[in-house]
Amino acid sequence: MQHVHAFGDDALGDCDAVGLVERIRSGDVSPAELVDAAIARTEAVNPQLNALAYQAFDRARAEATAPRGGYFAGVPTFVKDNVDVAGMPTMQGTDAWQPRAATADGDFARLYLATGLIALGKTQLSEFGFSAAAEHPRLGAVRNPWNTDHTAAASSSGSAAFVAAGVVPIAHANDGGGSIRIPAACNGLIGLKPSRGRLPLDRDMRAMPLRIVYNGVVTRSVRDTAAFYAEAERIWRNRKLPPVGDVKSPGAERLRIAVITQSIARETSTEMRELTCKTAALLEELGHHVDYLDRPPVPAHFADDFLLYWAFLATALVRGGRRMFGPSFDRSRLDSLTLGLDRHATRRLHKLPLAIARLASVRRHTARMFRDYDVALTPTLAHETPRVGHLDPTAGYEQVIDRLMDWVAFTPLQNVTGDPAISLPLAESAAGLPVGMMFSAHLGQDARLLELAYELEAAQPWPTITGRG
Repeated sequence: MQHVHAFGDDALGDCDAVGLVERIRSGDVSPAELVDAAIARTEAVNPQLNALAYQAFDRARAEATAPRGGYFAGVPTFVKDNVDVAGMPTMQGTDAWQPRAATADGDFARLYLATGLIALGKTQLSEFGFSAAAEHPRLGAVRNPWNTDHTAAASSSGSAAFVAAGVVPIAHANDGGGSIRIPAACNGLIGLKPSRGRLPLDRDMRAMPLRIVYNGVVTRSVRDTAAFYAEAERIWRNRKLPPVGDVKSPGAERLRIAVITQSIARETSTEMRELTCKTAALLEELGHHVDYLDRPPVPAHFADDFLLYWAFLATALVRGGRRMFGPSFDRSRLDSLTLGLDRHATRRLHKLPLAIARLASVRRHTARMFRDYDVALTPTLAHETPRVGHLDPTAGYEQVIDRLMDWVAFTPLQNVTGDPAISLPLAESAAGLPVGMMFSAHLGQDARLLELAYELEAAQPWPTITGRG
């Protein structure tokens, strides 16, 4: 199928967010024109992509007449539908209760909108973000704009699909097991999962026994991602972490890079291994020192421990649904993956304390690796982007979870360790779909990853959905 995109000769053009800021400041375009163009683009492509969870177009138009301050003042965006935005419902990718508007911005939305971005509404995700593909039995599948026969991945699927399709240049995403990096990889975008504590979390995410969720953005250019973190840090900064600063160019330092093509417990496809090795060769050409390691430096039980903790989060939602979401909560409307995770956890609750303790200690293993290396390179995903239906949540739980763990074999590690990791669209599959390469670094070294991303973007510009760039 042909690419689905909304790029054209309207006010948005093919600019990234920084480009739009420059055009607003020069008077070439107004925030109102940008918002109107983004709304028109949403309406043009959403019937094919199914990325929209909630529209707030009238509110966005009103805000565009007098946008709040901030670096991105007047630039249109979307917020993923699992953080609270005042006046909008938060449905978490499900329809298991009656929508009700949030009474106040959550901690992250307060920061995000203080950058000046104007939210057009909310984007779709997999139910509670548990799956790496958004294919809800009643809400439908979010489709990949590069080829709508394929998934847009998840859980930040709607945000990634809209950014890749040119609806907006930047959108909110968050990541509890790869949910920024996975859709970035599948949709040809930049997706940085920052260091733990780099950006604020809403209260429900802060309450987790082990904080594995991280907020961030997906973008089409490195400079947009870097500009977002610079502006976010101006508004809110965690003093326990080294600052990111305003990263605008590649770093001069030549890095020691560990290349890992084998995941902890699953096989990686031949194509993913070959594409990772090509990226390693590019790094060597740029003067970086590259070593190949056999496998990630973590215990073999990591995957089982992570799955149990992931499943425990589902149990908390399934069993506490009425308290969290109100009396209209109906667990019979949850998909079979969510319910299967709940069953998985309840049968193994006696193992949970040990699993959490072992997960909390994993960072010691990666810290040892980062004493010898500055950066680690892996494929973002172990296999190519699957077709819609491969991770159908109405299928049997055992089938879905096996396929999910087979595909999402690399990304959960940094959610547990707190280390930053970025997916860059440095490769393309034989089927013509984007392929992400993931770079991780020691806790707090987000700026190093951005500097390397700038260098790789200049050395090997990634294709755009229109063929330009």
